[in-house]
Amino acid sequence: MAERGGLIQLTPAAARGELELISRPPLDPVRRAQLVRRAMLLAWGGVGWHFVEFAIALFAGVLAGSIALIGFGADSLVEALAGLVVVWLFTGGRIGSQPAERRAQQLIALSFFVLAAYVATEATRTLIAGDHPKASWIGVGLAAFTAPTMPLLARAKRNVGRLLNSSATVSEASQNMVCAYLSIALLVGLLANALVGWWWADPLTALVIAAVALKEGRESWRGEGCCDAC
Repeated sequence: MAERGGLIQLTPAAARGELELISRPPLDPVRRAQLVRRAMLLAWGGVGWHFVEFAIALFAGVLAGSIALIGFGADSLVEALAGLVVVWLFTGGRIGSQPAERRAQQLIALSFFVLAAYVATEATRTLIAGDHPKASWIGVGLAAFTAPTMPLLARAKRNVGRLLNSSATVSEASQNMVCAYLSIALLVGLLANALVGWWWADPLTALVIAAVALKEGRESWRGEGCCDAC
């Protein structure tokens, strides 16, 4: 990977999906320990919230028969898993290990692929069957809260990931931004169903969630988070 004119360019190795971290001056051990602790706190905080988010979205989704809410809840569970992967990455002898970074990215990617397959299947089934989900004001409230708060968490994680030169941490931060974008899509879909009766907006929103999850999974599998860390 090379830097030219302030832009990061992929080397052939990076283009093939091999993990290639950016060369940075070594961190002072005390500073590095502080950053690792911060990364761990952010990861655990995110994990805790995502489990709450998952429970609320799943409850509201089952109650309303909303595949979009269920898919959003599943995405929250994937993000919680990604946070646990980051915790795993910064424990024991894995700190600073490039092979561990690569495995972490692949685990996050696989979780995205599972989510995309499930949500796409259920959304397609809902569209074909013509199932009409009920309005969910609980879901509307959840989406309205998540949309502005997730970017704050993502920015904090991304900053720490860049300082630690950890592509897996930056990839996990990207998931929080995806959650914010999906919250906006979810909010639009739920309001369209609740206010004007556009029931098909719910499974269409779920398909958007599936498409975004697939895209993020492919990027994480190819190791593109290393570029985000630049």
